Amino acid sequence: MKKIYIVDYGMGNLRSVQKAFEYIGFEAFVTSSKDEIEKAEAIVLPGVGAFDVAILNLERFGLVNVLKKKIKESVFLGICLGYQLLYEFSEEGSCEGLRIFKGEVKKFPQKENIKIPHMGWNRIKVKGNSKLLKGVDNQFVYFVHSYYVENKDKSIVSSVCEHGIEFDSSIESGNIFATQFHPEKSGEVGLQILKNFGGLL
Repeated sequence: MKKIYIVDYGMGNLRSVQKAFEYIGFEAFVTSSKDEIEKAEAIVLPGVGAFDVAILNLERFGLVNVLKKKIKESVFLGICLGYQLLYEFSEEGSCEGLRIFKGEVKKFPQKENIKIPHMGWNRIKVKGNSKLLKGVDNQFVYFVHSYYVENKDKSIVSSVCEHGIEFDSSIESGNIFATQFHPEKSGEVGLQILKNFGGLL
């Protein structure tokens, strides 16, 4: 079984991701080591917080270039901010993202009776034959975010969700998977998603 490396770049919720993987029987290690990430066959990039701070932290740890390379080579899962960082830029800041995919990270529009941040349980609608989301169509998962990804290539979108607008709640492309929601906070449904990811290793 391949070891899962969870990238520590100072942006939170690492232990909960690690514990969730361990609970379902996978070896998961938290690391900020460029050398360990360089050798990893399975990488998880979680994160909560601001886009620019995340990019600056990745630069400070010397992880930007190795992640750009390894995201394309390893089995990869981005969670929440770790999903948003895969794109070109965010309305939240001025730093350039990792530019793995084309698209923008946008703030939810202000609408009556729609709270920002989008926080709590919401239902996702799975699109196509998703490997990551197998068996969880129309299930509730846990979100905490004020910004959402708008993909230019809609063919990689694996689920959508409604919060005032319909937004892309997850993607998958080859070996790359990412979710706006938090599987590690999504109960049995989230554990099933992490099992699905582990089954791809």
